[in-house]
Amino acid sequence: MTVLYVILLAIIQGITEFLPVSSFGHLCIAENLMGMQHGPGVLLETMLHLGTLAAVFMTFQKDIRHILYEAFDMTFDLIGNASLYIHNRRTGDNLHYAKIVNSTYRKFTALILLSMVPTVLLGYTSRRLVALAAESRLVPGAGILITGIILLVIDLSRAGGSKTARDASYSSAMWIGICQGLSVFPGLSRSGMTISAGLMSGYSRSFAVKYSYIMSIPAIIGAIILELGQFGSDEMTAGLGVTYVLGMVIAAFVGALTIRGLLKIVHRGKFRVLAVYCFVIGFVSLVISYM
Repeated sequence: MTVLYVILLAIIQGITEFLPVSSFGHLCIAENLMGMQHGPGVLLETMLHLGTLAAVFMTFQKDIRHILYEAFDMTFDLIGNASLYIHNRRTGDNLHYAKIVNSTYRKFTALILLSMVPTVLLGYTSRRLVALAAESRLVPGAGILITGIILLVIDLSRAGGSKTARDASYSSAMWIGICQGLSVFPGLSRSGMTISAGLMSGYSRSFAVKYSYIMSIPAIIGAIILELGQFGSDEMTAGLGVTYVLGMVIAAFVGALTIRGLLKIVHRGKFRVLAVYCFVIGFVSLVISYM
């Protein structure tokens, strides 16, 4: 694996991360075409995702600050309610508990946290299977074709509504979390599946996009924590580690330059065009895999 290859993959990641076309699938196809070895686990792909995560922080920093603040505040309220429960049980008093979800941002925070439950379970239990799928020349192309079908169905059905965090149901949050958990497999677009699930749940287009990108933050952080142990594996060298970090920085830089323009495309719902793109890339990938 050369530095030039990693730079190329970082550029691909920075561009494709913010479109519902599966950046992981594109990375796997590019690696397979160049004859690159994945090295330990899927650490490189995770590091590149961590790089583009910086662009998400910059774009949604206001919402992220509010969510973090509300998450801490909700934690303190839960602790306070637990103390009140113990007090009421001991004294027989009937002191009122604090309402945990009492604002739009608290509801948004609760939805994100709930979505992470199936994401974590699916992501953790399928780690080895995902690593094997990433080595396949067939799976990424097939996954991108499935992504194209999903995007075309969403486009033709004109899915979407006017729901925001205040109107969203907790069951829809679980469904979106399941979709994000399944998207760990190469070719299945994380943003494509979660945005589509949000639109099918009646979310407004802007809220579905915001929800999709913000909920990626804990998922990517969790993935990097799981993969960080690979830095100590026998296959990892100091030079390879530095190369991975370089790729992460480049992915962050490219993502920061492209995210705003790409978000406009997603907001306008050009899913039919993206679906055709997925069909072309997926079909070409499958043809090449049999050559």
